[in-house]
Amino acid sequence: MLVEGADEYDMIDHLRKHSARRGLVPIPEFTVLDKGGFKSLLRAVETEAKVPGRKVLGILVDANDDPGKRWTDVTERLQSAQVEAPGTPVASGAIIEGVPDKGAPRTGIWMMPDNRSHGELEDFIAQMIPGGDAVWPLSQSYVSRIPDDERKFRGKVRKAEVHAWLAVRKNPRRMGLAIKKGDLDVNADVSRRFTDWLRNLFGA
Repeated sequence: MLVEGADEYDMIDHLRKHSARRGLVPIPEFTVLDKGGFKSLLRAVETEAKVPGRKVLGILVDANDDPGKRWTDVTERLQSAQVEAPGTPVASGAIIEGVPDKGAPRTGIWMMPDNRSHGELEDFIAQMIPGGDAVWPLSQSYVSRIPDDERKFRGKVRKAEVHAWLAVRKNPRRMGLAIKKGDLDVNADVSRRFTDWLRNLFGA
């Protein structure tokens, strides 16, 4: 699985461990490769898809402000490796069957947060904050009141809100650890769809 950074790596690791602890349908074992940013991940797509003997490849990227362009960037690289992806994202996460004769692995693509919306990992995490959480609206209010000339998060409002919320957990922690500690609802719709996609991709 190719991911953009350490936060995605950590989140997947804790979702997998949560499933094991709760006795849920297990998420299969697979290697997660932190590529250190989207550009590095993109450069690696064709190479990783062409690794001899590779049967499955997962790709996890942020949609950011232009999901269509992000999708095209990834799928054009896959075409060079004989992987024919659909023209648009799939709401449940794309899974493209492999073509062994061409050396093309079974390939999955998930665009954070939900394969439909603009955004990134923090938008996914925000959907896992339990309904009725008392601190979440306070975190949003805090960020909204930061003066424009002090908004060094440069328009990434949801990211700032989520990290403000994380900062006041019992011990300020990373997003993955918030899963481990039960601060996030792993039964939220977006989380269940993501873990189903992982099971379907790597468990087939």
